[in-house]
Amino acid sequence: MDIRRLAIPDLIEIVPARHGDHRGFFSEVWNGPALAAHGIETRFVQDNHSFSVEAGVLRGLHYQEPPAAQAKLVRVTRGAIYDVCVDIRHGSPTFGRWVGLKLSAEAWNQLLVPEGFAHGFLTLEPNCEVLYKVSAPYSREHDRGIRWDDPALAIDWPLEGRTPILSGKDGGAPTLAEAAPAFAWQGDA
Repeated sequence: MDIRRLAIPDLIEIVPARHGDHRGFFSEVWNGPALAAHGIETRFVQDNHSFSVEAGVLRGLHYQEPPAAQAKLVRVTRGAIYDVCVDIRHGSPTFGRWVGLKLSAEAWNQLLVPEGFAHGFLTLEPNCEVLYKVSAPYSREHDRGIRWDDPALAIDWPLEGRTPILSGKDGGAPTLAEAAPAFAWQGDA
């Protein structure tokens, strides 16, 4: 596995090896003990599968507040997405900053998103399938969001002149400044 820390070092891109032959391929997409050797120790309890028919579907920016906060491991099994994570840990030196990364079935890359980040993605192709593991079950009571087009965040979504296809919930989400603080940065501990 190739492991790369991004501009916000708590965000990690993981590219699993693919072993192929005339039949197809095999890939070990998560290996807890191997990743623990790199300081990555996340226990996942639920797998989610998202399908978007059209290019331009924007899902997010989502997070769950404590005590139901979630870390996520996001990967694409069909198509391509632009994946965005926003640091919402108050007191963090990167609070309010975002990182965007193209994830695709072709590149076979994944993004490990720790607790304390709002997460969302934009489909770049039709018929995208996104699978992601989470470290806590879904909790409607703790489910929160931040507006995808918050001017203070200035996320550069690759919309190419399109209007994104949103859910009502995502279209009405508050800005980061309006959202109740949910996470405090714990330093390098």
